[in-house]
Amino acid sequence: MGREMLTGQLALITASVFAGAALYINSVEQPARLGLDSQALLTEWKPAYKRGTLMQGPLAMAGFLLGLLAWWQTKNLAWVIGGVLMLANWPVTLLVIMPLNRRLMATDVATPESRALIVRWGSLHAIRTALGFAAAAVFVWASYQS
Repeated sequence: MGREMLTGQLALITASVFAGAALYINSVEQPARLGLDSQALLTEWKPAYKRGTLMQGPLAMAGFLLGLLAWWQTKNLAWVIGGVLMLANWPVTLLVIMPLNRRLMATDVATPESRALIVRWGSLHAIRTALGFAAAAVFVWASYQS
């Protein structure tokens, strides 16, 4: 039972770190950058997005893999559900948010449209935040069942 619990708890920790980082972006970083003028907003968003991607992408994949491993060890389907919620961040990012990211990355001079796109980006990023919290909640539930 020890190894199974360790794997599950690592999945929970990973989902929690992901959710916390995503919440920080939505509740602290995004509102702060929206207080900047449009050019500074665009200039700040670009490297912040790149750095966030380097952290959140691997966390989403690790949460998925750890959830699958915990399921394999325990046969508790809740671990798969949490893992799939973590993995869902990838298609949401690639299919829903990435077209917007590409437009913003290709923009050199800020306009009212680029500001509106960054506002929209924040709303879309909230989906990732919700997925992270949902995965963490499912992993907590799975922990009590295992």
